Amino acid sequence: MALKWYYPHILQDDVTLRERLSTAVKRGAPNDRFLWPLALASDPNVPGFGYVMPLREPQFKSIVDLMRRRVEPSFRALATAGFELSNAFLDLHARGWCYRDINFGNVFFNPISGGIRVCDNDNVDVNGTASIIGGTMRFMAPEIVRGEVQSPNRETDLFSLSVLLFYMLMIHHPLEGEREARIHALDSAAMTRLYGTEPVFIFDPQDESNRPVPGVHDNALDFWSVYPQFLRDIFTKAFTTALRDSKARIYEGEWVSAMVRLRDTIMYCGSCGVENFYDLETLKAAPNSSVHCWACKQPVTVPPRIRIGSAVVMLNHDTMLFPHHVDGERKGEFSQPVAKVTQHPSDPGLWGLQNLSNTSWTATMPDGQTREVEPGRNLRLGVGVKVNFGRAQGEIRL
Repeated sequence: MALKWYYPHILQDDVTLRERLSTAVKRGAPNDRFLWPLALASDPNVPGFGYVMPLREPQFKSIVDLMRRRVEPSFRALATAGFELSNAFLDLHARGWCYRDINFGNVFFNPISGGIRVCDNDNVDVNGTASIIGGTMRFMAPEIVRGEVQSPNRETDLFSLSVLLFYMLMIHHPLEGEREARIHALDSAAMTRLYGTEPVFIFDPQDESNRPVPGVHDNALDFWSVYPQFLRDIFTKAFTTALRDSKARIYEGEWVSAMVRLRDTIMYCGSCGVENFYDLETLKAAPNSSVHCWACKQPVTVPPRIRIGSAVVMLNHDTMLFPHHVDGERKGEFSQPVAKVTQHPSDPGLWGLQNLSNTSWTATMPDGQTREVEPGRNLRLGVGVKVNFGRAQGEIRL
């Protein structure tokens, strides 16, 4: 456990703090990703009060560690962290709360698994209530920076969430480009212009005045081109249309779906082994083009893939299917896998999909014949093979 104790000046300034914490303790955490207040704490010999919360586990690192490249997570871990973060705030907002101050210091992630922890939950309050908490510059919605909205709310949370996700995936801020590079003293007036009165997305398709500067903003330039078009489209909306219209913000559920899709599009370069992404929109636009590794520039052999409904999952050597893949009602559920790609023990050239669930599948071969795939059994990967998982049907493609 950890104990957080407040300085006297905090208690003087934040008069609703005890009430907020009491409500949080009574109602409980939105989910287990939050290091949530468990009980208020006091001592007759010490002024003030504090609260007890779970102690952050040592494997969870700061987002600042990611920004400074002290940790090097995989794309899969980053996509998983993005999913968990979006899902955490989906659960929080669904309870009628807002967080008010999403920033680097409040989120930690496991660079191996992508799990997340959200701390400083004394920021949380009922959405729509007044607050002395304004947020953290660089993460604040433009309407907060301009002073048009006095207290952060769910809509400003959504903007902050988009900024944090962009930071995590691009290792850069979405509004810091040429305009930021020209500023010699990033004082309050300059930040108000950059993040509030004159914000311009660095990849705005209609306004090139704030593009990343080579040699200064190389992270943004490098990573933006690595990710698939669908993700670039979502970020573009988040920082163009939704930059100006708070009602157009990207909702948590959209980010959840996007991060799951990002995980599913990962494939590996056969030359250098790094993760690449299967960019369906780009390949459709140029059907005769080939995929080249972003790192070593060598051609990438696209693995088999399975289409389940509208989802496309790359069938790599380490791919697993989860409940959300085969049951549309269990969105974003990464509990026990229901299937995994396997290699034939005596013929390495043969690959299959093993049934890890407790129910049988029905497979239909290209010639129309059917077979049952019982729990524990393998289905050989082949073009045109269809699999009925029960609640969903998939088709294997090349």
